[in-house]
Amino acid sequence: METSPKTARQLYEALKADPRRPRFGFGRKPALVNIDLQNAYTRPSEFATAYETDPRQIEHVNRLARLLRSHRCPVIWTFVAYLDSGEDCGVWGTRADMSERLRSIKAGDRRAQLDDRCDVERDHDIVMNKRMASAFFETNLGSLLTFHQVDTLIVTGGSTSGCVRATVVDGLSRGFRTIVPEECVADKHESPHFANLYDMMAKYADVLPMAEVVEFLEGYTAESSSG
Repeated sequence: METSPKTARQLYEALKADPRRPRFGFGRKPALVNIDLQNAYTRPSEFATAYETDPRQIEHVNRLARLLRSHRCPVIWTFVAYLDSGEDCGVWGTRADMSERLRSIKAGDRRAQLDDRCDVERDHDIVMNKRMASAFFETNLGSLLTFHQVDTLIVTGGSTSGCVRATVVDGLSRGFRTIVPEECVADKHESPHFANLYDMMAKYADVLPMAEVVEFLEGYTAESSSG
């Protein structure tokens, strides 16, 4: 194993600055997948489970959602919530330090509700209850994307090291080009946040500045996209 005195942030910044870094690129049709932007994870003043990285994260996500809708591309929001028994959280919810924080989130709880700062258009967007880390696991996300002929995922939300990464890896494994706007993902701690941005950029996704994603979407047409 290679060792380094550099922090996770420094490793990420070095990879980000490397002009030789290859990209997957955008494809013919994108979808926006917003991971678990619910109060349990977006309201640090209320819940110990919440976190904030970029204070404008939700503002940025809302801008992306408006752009995707303007091109009639899917906008998907996920949240986690469980049965009263918590049994649908499975083994994941049996860890003593996670049982209260995760499996106790119920569908009617404020913790399960999408943050009201999120611009969710219920007559257009898709809101999906997921129970495991990846948005693909035992949901209809894959078939939904196939129906819409999507080949590119723009993934936002949290946490970078958990549900975002799991969704990104599953997306790539299913053949989707995957884009992670850097300002649109968040984590509890700096080290796992940047370590996972580094790992996704190196292997599984294009981690891009928000401005670059916006630039692509503002110029996007189904006819002119690269494929």
